[in-house]
Amino acid sequence: MEMLVALFPNEKKQLSFELSIRIREFFSQHGISVVAEDEKADQIGALRLSQVNPSDIKFLISMGGDGTLLRIARNFSYIDAPILGINLGHLGFMAAVPVEDVISSLTDLLCGAYKVDQRLVLEAENSDGQVIRSINDIVFHRSQNYSLIKLAIYLNKIYVNTFAADGIIIATPNGSTAYSLAAGGPILSPALDAIVITPICPHTISNRPLVIGADQEIEIEYLSPYDPIDVRADGLEAFSLFSQNKVMIKRSSYRFKIVSLNRHEYFTTLRTKLSWAGKLMLI
Repeated sequence: MEMLVALFPNEKKQLSFELSIRIREFFSQHGISVVAEDEKADQIGALRLSQVNPSDIKFLISMGGDGTLLRIARNFSYIDAPILGINLGHLGFMAAVPVEDVISSLTDLLCGAYKVDQRLVLEAENSDGQVIRSINDIVFHRSQNYSLIKLAIYLNKIYVNTFAADGIIIATPNGSTAYSLAAGGPILSPALDAIVITPICPHTISNRPLVIGADQEIEIEYLSPYDPIDVRADGLEAFSLFSQNKVMIKRSSYRFKIVSLNRHEYFTTLRTKLSWAGKLMLI
């Protein structure tokens, strides 16, 4: 059976479409068909996504930054294939392939010089039964409230602490290099089966990030008698949380599949993106 690769150009970046044509031509030379969203397929000479069987697609290729990759993972979760991210943005930890290295990286992909990481995903459920799913993080934020809010945290029904803060970030290892990192949280290797809880601008400096096991259930209660706060997954899907209400967060049965090329392994990407200046000393 002919291999299919789904390509997702970013319509906001002209470079994305120009590069997509090069990528489509590269795959065609290797006997591989490229599919794209129906409204973009004709622009790059690809097959229309609606005309193929999703189960025949072996890889998804995201073109943009980490935000683009997250949207594709959410919108096309019915395609059970790993994602490779080409970085047309700035920082980008998941979209690890730089533009200048695209063809070499795709050659590695076809040669099998990669692995597929299956990363932790979280689910948050409110009292109405509404569920939102997160690859990076679930953020509780004070929203339109002018003052700090109080959030009580329970782990497996055991009370842990009450944070007075702008909010709380519940992040996966994959998301530990996103908002949680900016808020002072630790970097977790994606190989870890863990979750980090990071307060956002806490009133008490003794309130520090907390790393817990991924199998623990987290319950967060909004205590302040203020306006509803915002609970948002990956900056995309959200619901409001009202005073005295709770949200349950747990591991999802869904796993996020991402292609990790040997030439762009995690710690090399981390060192490059964070501009770490340390040098290896040979004695």
